[in-house]
Amino acid sequence: MDGTAAILKALRDAGVDLIELGFPYSDPIADGPVIQASYTRALNAGVTVPQIFSMMESVKNEGLPPVLAMVSFAIIFRFGVEKFAERAAAVGFSGLIVPDLPVDEAEDMKAIAVRHGLDLVLLIAPTTTTARTAAILKSSTGFVYCVSVAGTTGVRRELPPELSEQLRTLRANTSLPLAVGFGISAPEQVAALEGVADGIIVGSGIVRLAEGKSADEAAKAVQEFASTMRAAVHQTRPSQATAAK
Repeated sequence: MDGTAAILKALRDAGVDLIELGFPYSDPIADGPVIQASYTRALNAGVTVPQIFSMMESVKNEGLPPVLAMVSFAIIFRFGVEKFAERAAAVGFSGLIVPDLPVDEAEDMKAIAVRHGLDLVLLIAPTTTTARTAAILKSSTGFVYCVSVAGTTGVRRELPPELSEQLRTLRANTSLPLAVGFGISAPEQVAALEGVADGIIVGSGIVRLAEGKSADEAAKAVQEFASTMRAAVHQTRPSQATAAK
């Protein structure tokens, strides 16, 4: 947990606009091998939800950008929905990204999140139907998590050519910021999203940098990478934001 706190501060120092902090889960939902392995390492090390909350509370006043919890609804449900939201807000989280929460079941969770000052971010995939997309846009707050590919998380060399059109369609139907995740890991990929996305989400690329390193080494590597990605984003479009997992 000390290493995680160090990486959060490194991301702050790199100037990222948002941080996504994953809660390790035994049954990966849309995670590729890099994040799956990181969750397994964390669980084998005995990481628990209360430990994550305690770590967040310890850095609450360290000037972090908004931190969002990427957390399975199964974890929230087992902890207690109201209790989880209340505790998350108290320790400094700004929102929740709940990848396995269907929009059909999201209204109660949204009401609880809003009551505690938390955003609820839902995901839209390339395969999401028009009707469900409209419902997700209505239920999401904060920003919309746009999944770039019909697959799992992980580093990819290229983004799908149809992504830009998908983002343009979403932009015509919502004023929420559009943040693209799944597969983004290099500064040169940012140019492909110029003018159509408001932010990028980098997960596996950052997790991979921390593998096998000490806390200090991991924090340094992550800060250097995030600084490079942020420079590419803000050089391309100053209003864009970079979210880091």
